[in-house]
Amino acid sequence: MRALGAVLLLYAATLGVEARAAQSPLAQANLALQNGETDHALALLDGQLRQNSNPADAHNLKCRVLLILEKWDPAASECEQAVKLNGQNSDYHMWLGRALGERASRASFMSAYSLGKRSRAEFEQATRLDGRNAAAMADLGEFYYSAPGVVGGGMDKAANVARQLDHVDQVRAHELRGRMAEQQKDYGSAEREFKLALSVAQQPAFQWITLASFYRRHSRWQEMETAIHNGQAAASRDRRSAVALYDGASILRRSRRDPGLEQKLLESYLASPVKTEEAPAFVAHLWLAELKAQAGDGAGAERERQAALGLAHDYRPAVEFKSQGGRH
Repeated sequence: MRALGAVLLLYAATLGVEARAAQSPLAQANLALQNGETDHALALLDGQLRQNSNPADAHNLKCRVLLILEKWDPAASECEQAVKLNGQNSDYHMWLGRALGERASRASFMSAYSLGKRSRAEFEQATRLDGRNAAAMADLGEFYYSAPGVVGGGMDKAANVARQLDHVDQVRAHELRGRMAEQQKDYGSAEREFKLALSVAQQPAFQWITLASFYRRHSRWQEMETAIHNGQAAASRDRRSAVALYDGASILRRSRRDPGLEQKLLESYLASPVKTEEAPAFVAHLWLAELKAQAGDGAGAERERQAALGLAHDYRPAVEFKSQGGRH
C-alpha cells in the first residue's frame, strides 16, 4: 500500500508539472507575480511584449510587478500602456489609479496635485465601467475620504461609495465606513464598523487583522495582539487566508512588538501554497533577514536576504540590506 501511495503521489506531482507547463505565458507570469518571483515574471512578460502577444494584459501585469518592486514611475507607464490598448477594462483603470496614487504620495506639491486628480479620474472610470468592481470602489472611497477637496475628495462622496458597496461587498462597505469614521476621529464608530465587517466576513482572518491594525494605530497593544492571534487561528483553518499572516507580521513589525510571533507568521506565510502580490514573498524574506540580524544571527539574515534577491534581484532594500545591521 505504501508503494502504491508513493506511485500515486509521483503521478499527481507529474500531472502538476505538466499542467503548469501547459499554461500560457501570461498565466505563468501571473502565477510568478503571485509567488513573488518578479525576475521570472518580468522575463515572461518581456517575451510576450516582444512577440506583441496579448499586449494590454502583459503591460498591466508588468505594471503590477513593478509596483511591488516599488518602481513607481515605470509601473505607471506600463499601466498607461494597458489603458491605451484597452480603455474598456475596469481593472486596468484601477491599477493605473493605484500607480498614479503611489507616484502622487512621493511627488512635490504641484506634481502631487496633478497626479492626484488623475488617480481619482482613473478610479472613477474603473467604477463606471464595472459597477460591481468592489476593489475599485473601495479604492475610490479611500481616495475621497483622504484627499482634499481641491483634488476632488470629500466625505459625502466617500459615503455615497459606501452605500453602493452595501449592494456589492458588505465587508468592504463596513471597512470603508470604519476608515471614514477614524479619519473624522470618531473612534468608537470606527471600531464598531470594523467589528461589523468581521461579523459578515466569509474569510474572517483578514478582518481580524484589519481590527488589529486599528488597535495598533491607537496603541491598544493587548487588543492588537489578541486580534492578531485570532487572525492567525482563522488563517490556519483556511489556506486562502494566508496573506493575513503577512499582514499580521507587518503590524507587529510597525509596532516593534513580539518579534518571535512576527517571525512565526512570516515563516508560516512563506510555507503556505497560497501567496499573493499583496504580500510579496521577497519582502517577507527581507523582513525575516531583519529579524535574524536583530537577534544576532548574521548567517541566517544573509540566507534570507539571498532568498529575497533570488526572487527579485534588484529589489533595492534587499540589495542595500546589511546582514549585521538589524532593522533599517
